[in-house]
Amino acid sequence: MDWARDHSDWPLADRSRTIDVKPHKWHVQEMGEGPTALLLHGAGGSTHSWAGLLPVLSRNYHAVAVDLPGQGFTRAGTKLRLGLPKMSMDLNALLDDQGWQPELIIGHSAGGALALHLAESLDHPTRVIGINAALEPFEGPAAWLFPMMAKMLAINPFTSVAFTDGVSAMARARGLLRTTGSNIPDESLRCYARLFSDRGHVDSTLQMMAQWDVDKFAARIKRVETPILLIAGSNDLTVSPDVSRRTAAAMINATFVELEGLGHLAHEEDPDLVAQTILDWL
Repeated sequence: MDWARDHSDWPLADRSRTIDVKPHKWHVQEMGEGPTALLLHGAGGSTHSWAGLLPVLSRNYHAVAVDLPGQGFTRAGTKLRLGLPKMSMDLNALLDDQGWQPELIIGHSAGGALALHLAESLDHPTRVIGINAALEPFEGPAAWLFPMMAKMLAINPFTSVAFTDGVSAMARARGLLRTTGSNIPDESLRCYARLFSDRGHVDSTLQMMAQWDVDKFAARIKRVETPILLIAGSNDLTVSPDVSRRTAAAMINATFVELEGLGHLAHEEDPDLVAQTILDWL
């Protein structure tokens, strides 16, 4: 995507700016004043997924949503730093450059694992909220099959071409998002249709999947003392709510809340309910 060309109709486009911090050129959206709250989307998403939540949080926070490297409108300087530890390091560099010291980090899906990993690396206390957070490695055959498939797809230069050609963008997005258990607004669906039609975005998402390894982090998660709220949609077909339930039970300082009837994209389905759940915990 060319941000200068395409930004005008993106949700909250008037709150967008780009920040060049090596090795990436970051796209961020920010609203409000006060302590910083950092929002991290999941694999394949972008800042648009926070369009309903960002304005609510901005009443009490300097709320900052970031596109992850290579996804949305953030330009990745290298495709070799899209795994969990290196992406966390690069986000830390962005925070240092801007003088941001987030008191709250919110992450969705893989962004939930990234949020907790990042919080552990900071030299100041923060709280973490995971929305349908992907905090466990795959189990059974998926433990080796899914990562292997992701790596094979990521190294094939024709994968993103094949993925973005063929059926209409809206039909492709609707079919993929149906598997999440969520029913999202048309505006969100149109955003995903644009993202899934962009070869650079798709390629970076596949590279992130290929490099993602939560096993080592999951092994030490019981010792993490960071206060964390884990929100799970009961209808999540992507990451079972049992993942958040088990993780919360194993952690030292965690709270688990299940939202009835919502799927993997709960914060896009019902941002008001998710916002109220967050504010109640805070």
